[in-house]
Amino acid sequence: MIARIPPVRPSRGEQVCSSAPPSPEYPVAFGFPNISLCLIRLPGRFDSGRRVQSRIKSFKFIALIDSSCLARFMLYTLNRAFRQGVCLDQDAVEAFAKKRAASHCGPINKNEIKDSSMRIVPHLLGVTITAALISTPIFAAELTGTLKKIKESGTITLGHRDASIPFSYIADASGVPMGYSHDIQLKIVEAIKKDLDMPDLKVKYNLVTSQTRIPLVQNGTVDVECGSTTNNVERQQQVDFSIGIFEVGTRLLSKKDSSYKDFDDLKGKNVVTTASTTSERILKAMNADKQMGMNVISAKDHGESFQMLESGRAVAFMMDDALLAGEMAKAKKPDDWAVTGTAQSYEIYGCMVRKGDAPFKKAVDDAIVATYKSGDINAIYSKWFMSPVPPKGLNLNFPMSDKLKELIQNPTDKAAEDKKA
Repeated sequence: MIARIPPVRPSRGEQVCSSAPPSPEYPVAFGFPNISLCLIRLPGRFDSGRRVQSRIKSFKFIALIDSSCLARFMLYTLNRAFRQGVCLDQDAVEAFAKKRAASHCGPINKNEIKDSSMRIVPHLLGVTITAALISTPIFAAELTGTLKKIKESGTITLGHRDASIPFSYIADASGVPMGYSHDIQLKIVEAIKKDLDMPDLKVKYNLVTSQTRIPLVQNGTVDVECGSTTNNVERQQQVDFSIGIFEVGTRLLSKKDSSYKDFDDLKGKNVVTTASTTSERILKAMNADKQMGMNVISAKDHGESFQMLESGRAVAFMMDDALLAGEMAKAKKPDDWAVTGTAQSYEIYGCMVRKGDAPFKKAVDDAIVATYKSGDINAIYSKWFMSPVPPKGLNLNFPMSDKLKELIQNPTDKAAEDKKA
């Protein structure tokens, strides 16, 4: 641990490297108690003028610590929090350290600085170093929006579904959600614990439905919702979406021995779907555009939709193919049912966050990308789509599609219709 000794105190806004002029876009740095934290602004590439919280990983960090009268550069917590390493302009650093530390403990040997740095990039050109001493935990003075709410309350609230098998659902009396999307949500929680240095962060669960999920995110009741929510242009006007977590096609579930194999077979028939979903909109558009005369039944959730199908009140259930596979798996006789029909649309699921909260969205996106890059996503997928799942221990046998593989390889927060454009 670091001894409590007088730190080197660079003046706020002091320019250490003269190769670039001071700019309002170059924010002051953040820090820890007894650490003067210098922030290097890389030239050009990230000059978007956005708030620093939304671009914090575009910076490299230096921690300058006065310990035993030696100015030392240490990665300390920053390496754990940002995994970005340290970039040092050696000449500027040497001049800065000598100037600021001399008044405390005399001149400093260049080798002492060089030896104490954990990684050096010696040819960093055109940088401006702005420094400040902030005696607060990391980012505490700079947090806004959802991150600030989480930090102050000590709790993060996750929105979940009760019957979106295998994405987000409740399988037993404990009331604790589970599923593919929920496991990704837990990865987000773990990342935020590290980012905010809150190992004891509490998790609160809040049940949502197709009708309530967007309002509950908008009004702050739910911090992030990961379930089976399609990212589309219309919803983007109300909330922000993370990078995609799944890609599906909208198809039909019907009796395996029935004559209802595709959408053209449904003219004049009862067809069920879940209210406030993309499938409901597509079915109504089919009636209007093709005069199909279907009686579209809108159930409150996927479980109720399947009950109507299973009881014979509808001849087919339209929904995302992966969700249909989940409903089929929990049927009394799963082998009696089949997912069929030509896909009417391709949808990308994303996690919802409040609109305009760029720092929190970035934290969510970064956690998902890390899950993809580490390969953890493959284990999560296998657990929920290629292995027995609660409550009945049935295996969906739903191999990962080429579209999902592409999404994992090239993450995007675009809606499916944007990708096609």
